[in-house]
Amino acid sequence: MSAVSTAGPVVIGLTGGIGSGKSAAASRFASHGIVVVDTDQIAHTLTGPDGAAIPRIAEVFGAEMITPDRRLDRARMRNLVFAEPPARKRLEHILHPMIRAESERQCEQASSPYVILAVPLLIESGTYRERCSRVCVVDCPESVQIERVRARSGLDENEVRAIMATQATRAARLAAADDVIDNSGTLKALETQVDALHASYLALAG
Repeated sequence: MSAVSTAGPVVIGLTGGIGSGKSAAASRFASHGIVVVDTDQIAHTLTGPDGAAIPRIAEVFGAEMITPDRRLDRARMRNLVFAEPPARKRLEHILHPMIRAESERQCEQASSPYVILAVPLLIESGTYRERCSRVCVVDCPESVQIERVRARSGLDENEVRAIMATQATRAARLAAADDVIDNSGTLKALETQVDALHASYLALAG
């Protein structure tokens, strides 16, 4: 089990590879009145119009990475970080401390019995795992991940696999999991598993 958070409500880390169904699981937890702190959403706010990270990104990567409405040009940045791996590190150096600080603030202020901290790269980041009482992994076969991402994004298989290669392996996620949601089936099956975990987490939170 991961270390117990010391501030605010019990924190449950929620993670999974791209296309695994993290968002569907998070939405089901939210339907029970549970606060979901989503680091992807925080990152989008930081890099959105006049977001807090925009000035520093422009300084490090150049004004061409910023759109006329003062948001990050995501497509241009995505192409850069895949072409030049050191660029990813520079971007992470800007964003990660800001995301960690804001997610910690939101967790501490959450009003529900426990809080879901949704972090796509939770397994890769020890700093997030240390804040979680339990780690819940949404899991499905890699072939299902690829099919789902291609259907929703239009990316080809090689592009999806390139994204997956930047994430922890399925085996590594499962090895780090306290709880696993099998999302290889229907949405209803996922929701049934989330409902059971919700009851368990309520008991954990006291």
